[in-house]
Amino acid sequence: MSIARHQMEYYVAYLVLLCLLWWSINLLRQLSSRKPGSGGNQLPPGPRPLPIIGNILKLGDKPHQALAKLSGIYGSVMMIKLGAITTAVISSPEATKEALQKNDQFLCGRQIPDTAKGSGLHTQSVVWLPTSDKWKQLRKVCTVQMFSAHKLDAGQLLRRKKVDELVSFIHESCQRGHHVDIGKAAFTTVLNLISSTLFSVDLAHHDEGSSQEFRDLVWGVMEETGKPNVSDFFPVLRWFDPQGARRRISSYFGRLLAIFDRMIEERTQARASPVASSRCNDVLDSLINLKESGELTRGEIKSLLLDLFVAGVDTSTSSLEWAMAELLHNPEKIARAREELDRAGGGRDGGTLQEPDIAGLPYLQAIVKETLRLHPPVPFLIPRKAERDVEICGFRLPRHAQVLVNVWAMGRDPGIWPDPDRFVPERFLGREIDFKGRDFELIPFGTGRRICPGMPLAYRMVHLILASLLRSFDWKLEQGARPEDMDMTEKFGITLQKATPLCAIPMEV
Repeated sequence: MSIARHQMEYYVAYLVLLCLLWWSINLLRQLSSRKPGSGGNQLPPGPRPLPIIGNILKLGDKPHQALAKLSGIYGSVMMIKLGAITTAVISSPEATKEALQKNDQFLCGRQIPDTAKGSGLHTQSVVWLPTSDKWKQLRKVCTVQMFSAHKLDAGQLLRRKKVDELVSFIHESCQRGHHVDIGKAAFTTVLNLISSTLFSVDLAHHDEGSSQEFRDLVWGVMEETGKPNVSDFFPVLRWFDPQGARRRISSYFGRLLAIFDRMIEERTQARASPVASSRCNDVLDSLINLKESGELTRGEIKSLLLDLFVAGVDTSTSSLEWAMAELLHNPEKIARAREELDRAGGGRDGGTLQEPDIAGLPYLQAIVKETLRLHPPVPFLIPRKAERDVEICGFRLPRHAQVLVNVWAMGRDPGIWPDPDRFVPERFLGREIDFKGRDFELIPFGTGRRICPGMPLAYRMVHLILASLLRSFDWKLEQGARPEDMDMTEKFGITLQKATPLCAIPMEV
């Protein structure tokens, strides 16, 4: 016991010394960078950091809100220290435009979290790769093979089928008098929309008794990635993985990649069969064609699939749950949305809503925009890294600094949006403002060369699912709860989720 205790004491002392050494080196760098002068030579202002830990304690459990308050004190370009990591926080459309449009080529690097390295595929990931030739090739594959207008139009009937299955599940719940967990139902639908597009199979079912392995794995990845990790604040500790985060997420990644491997192998064998019907002509077929022509490796295919599922499912799910929560919290908005849907479809029995109908539903589009303004799926976007010293709004962002764009703060800025904390879709009616990366007041999917490639699919999925939920059912809260008493608290993670899952009772219309 004595030997073990001494070994533990040595281990702790070693970690402390490493932290002190790292902090001292960064302090010297910081002091040497504070040269006299003005303009682009001056670092952005920010709160005074504590030794070693910096400003970590100021983040709390809702860092997007904490940093929004600090930006109100120090300005829209602010510098903080997160352990050993120098971090610039940008919180205004003007500063964001200068950073991500004018200086996009110098701020397009990635600050890769330790958990993202758990799969070993971050070096082949369109999310984490630098903007190299390989990144451009993978980005082109996403655009051409998955998210082009032609490919998305070809998948309309498949997406409508998955939404119809969701409606059927809710009808059954309605007949049984059961409530519906909106988040879980949306998660299963979005997961199957993506898996059917990629593999021509469903990977989850609404029936709770059925196998949910894939859904549980994706949930596990999201939960683990959303937790603060000390290894990200102190890179010197990454080798030790003190919280075990990388070990846990490596297990999830490994099981997901094994599923992808099995699907690739089964499809490859099916393609070798003389039976013509074995060809599915889905995305997986297209990716295997590229592998056989030497344009992609098997590892790059698996990495692309991992990116699509992990990044695509949770963001769309959280947006749908927040949209329904805000509508139930403001029931007068539901009434107006239904009026529009009834007019567009010739009444509740006027036929099935299709994706092209979305263009003629301005109030539904306004609901989605307002939801994304109040509850952006990724409140800081994905962290960027400065590839060199960059001047933003007269301040110098040093090379290798992490760059966070607080889109949540911009969505709640009273200088941009009147009554910013209220859910008012009407603010978007008659306004030429969208979330596709051109209007910097509203960029939930990012902008520039790093804009989310899956945004066109997310646009179609979220609008179609939300319209179907509103058009097919009336909704009420459980146990006579009042809309004004709903818990609208946020929970910070890889996406901005509701702290309390939204459960509501569907009623036949």
